Amino acid sequence: MFFFRLPLLYSFALLVSLTTYAQISSKAGTLSDMGFLEGHWKGTFNGGPIYAVWIAPAGDNLTGFIRMMKDNKVTMYEMLIFEQTERGPVALVKHFKPGLIGQEEKDKQDRYAFIEAKKDYALYEKEDGSIRIIYEKRAKDQLVIQRGQKQDGKWVFNDLFVFTKAD
Repeated sequence: MFFFRLPLLYSFALLVSLTTYAQISSKAGTLSDMGFLEGHWKGTFNGGPIYAVWIAPAGDNLTGFIRMMKDNKVTMYEMLIFEQTERGPVALVKHFKPGLIGQEEKDKQDRYAFIEAKKDYALYEKEDGSIRIIYEKRAKDQLVIQRGQKQDGKWVFNDLFVFTKAD
């Protein structure tokens, strides 16, 4: 009699797992969750100014760029594209040195999967699981990008860029 209950127990466990997965994946974000990025932002990084611009979400994407400078010369450009997928927006990032020399391979980019979003906040994870990025509008005129790495089994985040509204 016990052997007949075992398949039933496995079936129930599978059903619960699939239901839980469906609930998690049904919470996939949309580009509108990222709309708080829109605008022109300014901060400092490594002793120089850093500028970020994001254009409002349109169609299946939200596009932005970051320019880092020091001593009145560019040190790096960064293109950030959020594209809508079934699982939520995916963040695609490419870095360029002065002269628009790509740092990643020609057809490669850093990819970050959407994890969660709430008002003025979004969390992403690099596809290899090594880094998490938080985009957060902490105040009307402040935008912060945090980088997280695992330490002792927990994610620890530090401010990477702190911007103020430049418009």
